Amino acid sequence: MGAQRMPVDPDVGIPDLIHRLGDDSKRLLSDEVRLAKLEMKDNLSRGGRGVLWLAVSFGVGVVAAVAMTLFLVTLIGRLASGHMWVGALVTGIVELVVAVIAVKKGLAAFATPSYTLEQTRASLSSM
Repeated sequence: MGAQRMPVDPDVGIPDLIHRLGDDSKRLLSDEVRLAKLEMKDNLSRGGRGVLWLAVSFGVGVVAAVAMTLFLVTLIGRLASGHMWVGALVTGIVELVVAVIAVKKGLAAFATPSYTLEQTRASLSSM
């Protein structure tokens, strides 16, 4: 497969070629801007849908967590001869322990260094 040759008009002068180059550059720039706008619109649309689903799932999760808490309080309270305060106390302690573990894991995840940012800073500072 050979390279396709562009037809060249031998009567075209340098000013005409420069004018064509300017026109082609303007068209290319406007096409790039239009493409960037379309990509941004698509990304924002997908991001909006993602935020909506995240909000819905968070709401469902909160309702499920409250229902599970009430279930555990009632179950433990009935097992403790009807003393619901025992069920509430035990469930509260269990949920606090789970929360502390989750916070520690979250802080540990933030403590791990970024793979690129520190390396980039180090390479820029050594220059």
